[in-house]
Amino acid sequence: MEFDNSFEVPLPPAQAWPVLIDVRCIAPCMPGAELTEVVDERTYKGKIAVRLGPVALAFAGVVTFEELDNAAYRARIKAQGTDSKGRGGANATSSFRLEPAGAGSKVLVHTDLSLSGAVAQYGRGVGMIQTTAAQIMNQFAANLKAQLAKPAPEQTPSPTGQVVTELVSDQPSADTTPPAAKPIGVFSLLAKVLWQRIVQLITGRSSNA
Repeated sequence: MEFDNSFEVPLPPAQAWPVLIDVRCIAPCMPGAELTEVVDERTYKGKIAVRLGPVALAFAGVVTFEELDNAAYRARIKAQGTDSKGRGGANATSSFRLEPAGAGSKVLVHTDLSLSGAVAQYGRGVGMIQTTAAQIMNQFAANLKAQLAKPAPEQTPSPTGQVVTELVSDQPSADTTPPAAKPIGVFSLLAKVLWQRIVQLITGRSSNA
């Protein structure tokens, strides 16, 4: 299944790009995600937890930058993960790019996701997956904006040679690392989807009356 998401960050593309490709910086902002190992400058291992209905899933896997165009602010990443209880796996390819948006930047993301095993049965509803992805992306964007807004930025070279905006404060660096965002439950998402459908139904009947 394929779907698109977008969000905005309060930095121009030239400043936002090195932040967004610094996995160490952004991993704590992703709901339910945990970075466990940096294999090299383009390959990372981690875990992510998410709920699909009553089922709690926890994937462990690898994320790899397959394409990275720093001049055009474009990248493509591939993620492969396996459920910790052996219920299947997930494979995703996401392409994202930046474009100017006012005083900041807009991040546009296109994802191609495939599920296997029992996990595929849990996520059969395309609408549920898309809604979950949108909620995760929205929370990620909110967490990232909050992280960028609090301290004054300081630029230092990253291991890849990029200039990365680091977050600094009066506390030791270990204390400034934001905690991993909590995984998103889908019960609230289902309620939201059902409510939207009810509103659409009522609106449709009113317009036909």
